[in-house]
This record gives sequence, structure tokens and C-alpha cells, in this order.
Amino acid sequence: MKDFWNTRYKAREFAYGKSPNLFFKETIDRLNLTGTILLPAEGEGRNAVYAAKKGQNVLAFDLSVEGKNKALELAHSENVQIDYRIGELNQLNLEKDSFDAIALISAHFPANEKEELHKKLAELVKPNGYVILEGFSVNNHVLREKNPEVGGPANIDMLFTKEEIKNLFKDFEIIELKEIEVELNEGLFHKGVASVIRFIGKKSALYNTLD
Repeated sequence: MKDFWNTRYKAREFAYGKSPNLFFKETIDRLNLTGTILLPAEGEGRNAVYAAKKGQNVLAFDLSVEGKNKALELAHSENVQIDYRIGELNQLNLEKDSFDAIALISAHFPANEKEELHKKLAELVKPNGYVILEGFSVNNHVLREKNPEVGGPANIDMLFTKEEIKNLFKDFEIIELKEIEVELNEGLFHKGVASVIRFIGKKSALYNTLD
């Protein structure tokens, strides 16, 4: 997968555009988030840069060096700084309860890793911190077959359901959880009507005592 993403991000044009994901932007603005935010699978940095422009301390990571290069280029052009690391989650030595928010935007993982990775990500969020997620739903599989330009994983096991999100983040109060069809216009590879799951969860303040 590293080679796939390096090839995609090596092109001069930004694969998913330079503007932040709309749900991410609206959620950041609505919650008026401050502090530290983690962005896994952040690609070319469009969401990380927006969070930095809003005053957050940003840590992003991805497998792709080419993605990092583009993200740092974008951050420089917007006069902000982001901490962008290369590697997988288990290579980063991040501490539990260390982020005020985690944003998972189009971040899809292999089915055999999905549950464990999301559990570890949930542990990184501080009590009363947030998870913000927009990912392709299982119903996007049909829409992608009709229009490949809409994007999202071809492997249905990497896609989400609402019930799965509830289970993955069971220690979080559900502020918003819905499946909707949206018109995506994000660069070259998210174009058209897609089915997505949108989730905002707030971690229980009692998490540490119950764990």
C-alpha cells in the first residue's frame, strides 16, 4: 500500500484537493476545538493544515513520504506548522490520553486490523476528548461500481456501518452518528455521490476509572 500512495501523491496536483473535508471543517468550527489533534492516514495534509490554521497543535501521520512532502508544502504556503510523521500507529510510541481530538477522515484499514487499530486510537483520546470520523459506508460499494471516481475502498470489508462505529467507540458518548449520501468534490479521486458514515463522539470522563 505504501507504493500505491506514494505513486498517487507524487503527482504535482493534490489528489484530494487542498481544501479540508467539509464535515471535518464544519465539526472543527462547530465544536471550537483547541489543544492537540491527531490525524491518522493524513495523506497530503489538507485537514491537518486547516486544524493548524484554527490554532490547534497538529500531529499527523501516514505511510507515504510523498504525502508528507505535499503536506509540509501546503503548511508552508499557509504559514502554519504541523508535526507530520511517517509510519504506522504502533511505530509512533504515542501516549494514552494525550490528544484532545482525533480525526479519521477517509481513513480505512484492513479488516483484520480495523478493530485493534480503532481501540488503540480511542485510548489516545483524553477523557472528554473527541473522535471525528467520516468514512465510506458499506453502501458505497454499489455507488463506487456505478462511478469509480467517487473513490473509497473496493474491499467492502474495509468499509463502515453505524453499528460497527458504535462498537469501535463504545466508551464514547454519541453526539452525531448518521449514514448519508453526499456529493463529493475533493480533487481528482473523490468526485460524485458517495455513501458515508459521519460520527462525532465524546470520550467518557469516567473512562480511566472504568478501564
